[in-house]
Amino acid sequence: MKKILIGTHNKGKYREIAYLLSKSCKKISPISLKIPSPKETSKTFSGNSILKVKFFSKFVNYPVISDDSGLCIKSLKNMPGVYSARLAKKHGNFKKAMAFILKKMKNKKKRSAVFICSLTFKYPKKKPVNVTGKIHGTIANKILGKNGFGYDSIFIPNNYNKTFGQFSKIKKMKMDHRYIAFKKLKKKIKTL
Repeated sequence: MKKILIGTHNKGKYREIAYLLSKSCKKISPISLKIPSPKETSKTFSGNSILKVKFFSKFVNYPVISDDSGLCIKSLKNMPGVYSARLAKKHGNFKKAMAFILKKMKNKKKRSAVFICSLTFKYPKKKPVNVTGKIHGTIANKILGKNGFGYDSIFIPNNYNKTFGQFSKIKKMKMDHRYIAFKKLKKKIKTL
C-alpha cells in the first residue's frame, strides 16, 4: 500500500492512526486535500465509522481508514457515547466537557466507563471492513494529565491507577481502544 487517506479532521486521532499504520505508506490528511467532514448521522460508532470511510472514499482513488470513537459512562446511560465530540463542541472544548462530566458524576459511586473505537478500512471499489476495539476503566474524580486528547485525562484504564492523560503518548497508543481495533483490522487487512 503506497498511500492511505486517514479520514479525520481530529489531529489527535490522525496522529494515533498514523502511528499505527505501516511506516512505508504515505499518510494523507483530508485537511491537506481540503475535503470537508461528513455529518455524523448514525446512532452507533460503527455506523458513523462506515459513513465516514464511504464519504472520504469518494474523493480519492486509494485506500481510506476512518474511525468513530467515544467514551461511554455506565452511570450516565452510556453518555457521551457517539456524541463525545459534539459534547465538547457544545461546551467549547474537551476540558470544559470533562468538567461537565465530573460535575454530573460528583455523587456517583459507580464510575465504570468504556472507551470504544470503531475502525473502518476501505479499498477503492470494495466493501468497507469494520472492526471495534474497547478498553474498560473508570472515571477519575478530577482531570489528571496533559498528554492525551479528548477525554483521556478523566479515564483510568482497568489495572492502572492513572489516567490516559498521565501516560506517555507512546504507551497509551500501544494499548488503547484504537490500538485494540487496529490489531483486529490488521488480521483482516494484511497490507496495514
